[in-house]
Amino acid sequence: MPVEITWWGHATCTVEDSGVRLLTDPLFARRLAHLRRRRGAVPPAEAAVADAVLVSHLHADHLHLPSLARLAPGTRLVVPRGARRAVPGLVRVAGARRLRVTEVAPGEETSVGRVRVRAVAARHDGRRLPFGPQLAPALGYVVTGAATTYFAGDTGLFDTIAEEVGPVDVALLPVGGWGPYLGPGHLDPGRAARALALLAPAAAVPVHYGTYWPIGMDAVRPHEFHAPGEEFARAAGLRAPGVAVRVPGHGERVRLP
Repeated sequence: MPVEITWWGHATCTVEDSGVRLLTDPLFARRLAHLRRRRGAVPPAEAAVADAVLVSHLHADHLHLPSLARLAPGTRLVVPRGARRAVPGLVRVAGARRLRVTEVAPGEETSVGRVRVRAVAARHDGRRLPFGPQLAPALGYVVTGAATTYFAGDTGLFDTIAEEVGPVDVALLPVGGWGPYLGPGHLDPGRAARALALLAPAAAVPVHYGTYWPIGMDAVRPHEFHAPGEEFARAAGLRAPGVAVRVPGHGERVRLP
């Protein structure tokens, strides 16, 4: 049975495998601080329906408390170990919505229905900015059911990515950001294509681009907003020609591999 991926924008995806519905880094806002959603409608109510939610790190565009408040009572929430201590608001939202919170660290696994979820390390500053020390690691997740799917969260390129992640069928890789410049700990289209060549999955989907942009900066390097998905597909064709790359639109569902 193939896995089905719906990209809702930014790093928010629904991964459907073996009858289990997982949601990554839900961000259902029209605006977040200085960021405005410039492409794609705010996801519909159905996007918040999930058996479990996987949160990669504590940045507000990945651990977004108002979006978590849209989840159905009793939804499972998988977060980096230390997240509840680092983000007191998470405890309040989880209590109000009766979310079942599981904290994980790299190498730890948990089961959701018929799939296994394994946390893997990411190379990214996962602090809840602008506050506090590093209280929780940034993570990626490997979901194993009928297929094996890697959601990278936010990460930089590192030489041991294939060793740490392991064999995968599908890779969901960040290829951009929410501003005209990417800092350390991120993948641009070229670095994401290099990561893809190391991982060597059957299929890949670019995420984390083309959704949010700083207010008042529409004319500043617009290429960095619009182009990363297609640039990744072109770069992947050169570095990893055996990988089938799909570039869905916002809200589009694709079946892989």
